[in-house]
Amino acid sequence: MNLMAVFIQLASGALGGNIAGALLGRFSLGALGNAIVGMVGGGLAGQLLYYLGAWGRYTSTSWLDLSAIFWSIASGALGGGLLILILGGIRMMIGRASPA
Repeated sequence: MNLMAVFIQLASGALGGNIAGALLGRFSLGALGNAIVGMVGGGLAGQLLYYLGAWGRYTSTSWLDLSAIFWSIASGALGGGLLILILGGIRMMIGRASPA
């Protein structure tokens, strides 16, 4: 894993978080919240998938390897969107449980 892949995962996580927040407005945490949570989710998902061997372990160590770039973008965007859904759902459940 190189530093360029981490940057790609963070950027695509922020993008995936904002896309998920825009498509599913109920789960949105605001533009800045979506970007920050998306970056965290993208970074975590990319690293987790790398260390589980789901991608990247058998690819070249060069940052120009197209399969590594593709999997960095895919895992970052999916991880960012998934974390937005999880945290947005938790926020909605807590909001319903509190007395009005």
